[in-house]
Amino acid sequence: MSKALFLDRDGTLIVAKDYLSEPKGVELIPGVCEALHYALKCDYHLFLWTNQSGVGRGWYSMDDVHACNHRMLELLDLPEPGFKEICIAPESPDELPKYRKPSPRFILEMVEKYKLNTTQCTMVGDHLTDIESGINARINVALVKTGKREMAEQLFNFHKKVPVYENLKEFIATLK
Repeated sequence: MSKALFLDRDGTLIVAKDYLSEPKGVELIPGVCEALHYALKCDYHLFLWTNQSGVGRGWYSMDDVHACNHRMLELLDLPEPGFKEICIAPESPDELPKYRKPSPRFILEMVEKYKLNTTQCTMVGDHLTDIESGINARINVALVKTGKREMAEQLFNFHKKVPVYENLKEFIATLK
């Protein structure tokens, strides 16, 4: 069985911006590129998972999301296969969630599809919903403090139960 990282996009891999829909606005968080290259060398499967409620709200299109993801992937320059799968959850918060975090659906489907060892899988993100999705899927979780400041305040009490890292690079350095 294999090990994997489920990674949030905004605030974890790229600088969080409200409803990012322009590829020119994509900025990697420092250290992310090196961290992901190291994770791949450690034989981790990488999965990208992003809530994109701007699509569900009609503020931008899935093509815009794909363009931003494409720009991020260009900047990361990961060796093939890079991310095994990418999940974009376009539901708005008032819609019934299908893949929108904190639903564990994407993780559970990938665990089954790739025969992942859940004890060696971690959901990494900067929002409470990222952490809840990992908990709901019964995998490990890690919180990074690279998202928006208001998120840190919401997570202050919650993080006492969750490992917290300054950034993705700090977390990845703990991997074997």
